[in-house]
Amino acid sequence: MEAALIPRELPSEIKAHLGKFDFNACMACGTCSNGCPVSGTEGQGGLSTRQVLRMISLGMIDEVVASDFPWICTGCGRCAFACPMGIDIPAVMAHMKHLRDRDKVPGTLHKGMQNNVDSGNNLAIAMDDYLMGMAELGQEMSDDDCPGFYVPVDKDKAKILFFPNSKEVYGDYEDQFWWWRIFYAAREDWTVPSEGWEAVDWALFTGNYESNKFLAQRKINYMHKHEIERMIMPDCGGGSYGCRTGMEKCKIEDPTNTAGYTYLYDYLVEIIRQGRIKLDPSVNAGKIFTWHDSCKHGRELQRHFGRGFFEEPRWVMRRCVDNYVEMTPNRELNYCCGAGGGMWPMPFENESAHHARHKYNQIKRTGANVVVVGCSNCRDQIMKRIPKFYDCDYEVKYLWQLVAETLVLEPWQEERIKQAEAEAKAQWDKFGIDIDSAEY
Repeated sequence: MEAALIPRELPSEIKAHLGKFDFNACMACGTCSNGCPVSGTEGQGGLSTRQVLRMISLGMIDEVVASDFPWICTGCGRCAFACPMGIDIPAVMAHMKHLRDRDKVPGTLHKGMQNNVDSGNNLAIAMDDYLMGMAELGQEMSDDDCPGFYVPVDKDKAKILFFPNSKEVYGDYEDQFWWWRIFYAAREDWTVPSEGWEAVDWALFTGNYESNKFLAQRKINYMHKHEIERMIMPDCGGGSYGCRTGMEKCKIEDPTNTAGYTYLYDYLVEIIRQGRIKLDPSVNAGKIFTWHDSCKHGRELQRHFGRGFFEEPRWVMRRCVDNYVEMTPNRELNYCCGAGGGMWPMPFENESAHHARHKYNQIKRTGANVVVVGCSNCRDQIMKRIPKFYDCDYEVKYLWQLVAETLVLEPWQEERIKQAEAEAKAQWDKFGIDIDSAEY
């Protein structure tokens, strides 16, 4: 007969933090485990969400922190959404990540986060390379079908601030064209930063509270310096959710320490309703479209901030396509794609694919040809990883990609084109870039 397990005394700092979650309220009912896609993942020694919570409540912090379980948790929030006692389980898992030594954080997450803090982006892309890319790609788009287009950088008093994603700046660079086409068609007054421009927040994924606050404060400071009206919250679910949580920390001591923002969903609805862009859904005829609800744009955003984006993307899609079907379950009950919480860049591909079995089955049941998403992690997972493990036959598009491909582009007036070309030359001259010699 095994001896009874005696609860261990927790260090005061850990005890104070975990005291916020009231583990005494946990009824050990297993609802969290039943709703968790991680349940049954091989290589976890049979651990489940319920077991991990009981281990923590018994003081077995070291065992949980040393395990992979907090890292293969995507933070999707299905557990907390279903918990009858309302325990914020994703926040508990995030703190277990926080307690892991930084040199033992899996994969490249900590390195990328530190790059962002030190250089302004996850990949430590040099400013000259970044600016040259913006100049060349902007010129390419101008020469194609958007005459006069250029990427405004550090524009004072712009109405919209947009943060690029380093994977698009470095590799998937043409993915930037879709937002740029929308801004061009809407005649938007917008800009991107020259420094600290990274959209992604891997501090959220690694439980690094101070860096999460630092990255949000950097965005706030930039907006104040350049007197910018609103930023579009980064599209990545972790990027936007991380920015939002960081901003909440920033205003604890000073409620005025904040900045204006809008979410991409509200922005797209806004410019469509205002008639600033025109759409032709006939270009998407013959295909069946479905929408994937991102956890951090939906369920988790609603749970923590009172509003998730469920109806807005569907409203936008129905103005772009004539054949839309729903996944089941959806909205607050939707399954995570399997890449949340940093699972896309981490070395847990098999675990992530196991998690994604539910998403694969959801998509397959719809019969859709095109899966539309609002998060870069979700897009990479559904487009690249799920087909690697499952038999898939679908396209994956960003919501803004769908909008950009459905646009009816109306040409700018010749006077406006000449004005924009002069603005572009003055800007790139200021940064020491000869746009006339740019290659693309």
